[in-house]
Amino acid sequence: MSDDNHRRPKKGFALWLSQLFNSEPKDKEELIEVIREAEENELIDPDTLDMIEGVMDIAEQRVRDIMIPRSQIVTIKDNYSLDECLDIISEHGHSRYPVISEDRDHIEGILLAKDLLIFIRQGVDNFDLKKILRPTVVVPESKRVDHMLKEFRMQRYHMAMAIDEFGGVSGLVTIEDILELIVGDIEDEYDEVEDRDIRRLTPSVYTVRALTPVEDFNEIFATDFSDDEMDTIGGLVMQHFGRLPLRGESITIDGYQFKVTIADRRRIIQLHVTIPEEATVPNLELPENV
Repeated sequence: MSDDNHRRPKKGFALWLSQLFNSEPKDKEELIEVIREAEENELIDPDTLDMIEGVMDIAEQRVRDIMIPRSQIVTIKDNYSLDECLDIISEHGHSRYPVISEDRDHIEGILLAKDLLIFIRQGVDNFDLKKILRPTVVVPESKRVDHMLKEFRMQRYHMAMAIDEFGGVSGLVTIEDILELIVGDIEDEYDEVEDRDIRRLTPSVYTVRALTPVEDFNEIFATDFSDDEMDTIGGLVMQHFGRLPLRGESITIDGYQFKVTIADRRRIIQLHVTIPEEATVPNLELPENV
């Protein structure tokens, strides 16, 4: 009996493999169905399924979909003293900072926080920030995310500035932003929930994490959505759809348009929210050096 019980899972796995290779998926949707069937048959776990779907999904994403918008980029001026640089690093806790001259369209290079360590130890008086900057990598905001990830890996850098069709800086993308599409949020002790939940793209369009509490959304956008049945804004959107919406689908609730920008088979992850013309523009806290 025990031998039979040990053989059955192997037989089921072999049968599944045989069916997979005898009838090859004709498109991405069929391939996803095959992978989901594998998870249902407990051949792979749910987390593995989510990661596989995340890997497949990044081919359809563009840098503009995941970048940190221009208005929320924390920058350092190229004429800052060592103490001024350290103040910004202490406040924001990032490892890399774009260094600008006039404004965000004039990026002089990238500062790695670790490159300041030698100056802290030696107490250099004639500190010149420009001499320790790393080259700036510039990519079009329309670049495919999978190509961006490959470039990050091949060129061994972690940050790139995104530009629009007119050559102006529109945002910043990091390798962490891409990895989060695959494995979910990567949060560390420096991440601030308020900054990550809602980001302003334009005065009328905002990126909102689906896990943002309805109460917090109401406070920021001066709305009055009920949280009696759903605690999060993603849950509220699903409730109005009556199902789990697909990426790219949108719905309007009390004049606010919610578009699903990132989702997996179980949940909404990120939304773009377009506010009505007559609505009060949220007063989001932005970096002091904007």
